[in-house]
Amino acid sequence: MPSPRRAARIAVMQTLFSYETHGGEPGEILKYVISQYPTDQNILPFAQESLEGIFKHRDVILPKIREFAIEWPLEKIAPVDRGILELGVFEILYSKDVPPIVAINEAIEVAKEYGDLNAPKFINGVLSKVLEKYCTHRDHKTGAAL
Repeated sequence: MPSPRRAARIAVMQTLFSYETHGGEPGEILKYVISQYPTDQNILPFAQESLEGIFKHRDVILPKIREFAIEWPLEKIAPVDRGILELGVFEILYSKDVPPIVAINEAIEVAKEYGDLNAPKFINGVLSKVLEKYCTHRDHKTGAAL
């Protein structure tokens, strides 16, 4: 069984996948996805914070993915990989309590479990470039990358 935070990340990735493929209200999708998890841990708060942050900053997150997934137009990236990337970029740029390197490692682990054979390397490459270019400094009040 994954750690509570990894379970929350997986739930967010699954929510983004479902939202993209079927539409709906992301918060409700997330609650449904989490209700299917066999865990006694309360993963909803961390997952909600991440999902809300992704949607709040999507206008910044998606261009960062486009910038570093040069050979893959956003529409051509597998929805699972795109969800993992969105979460990873959000955590790298905006999370106050997830160190960027942890965000990358967690994204790679989720990609190993849910992506195809090449997904971990692809995810690592894109997120490492985001970290390298945009995370040299952080705003100490907000935690956001400058």
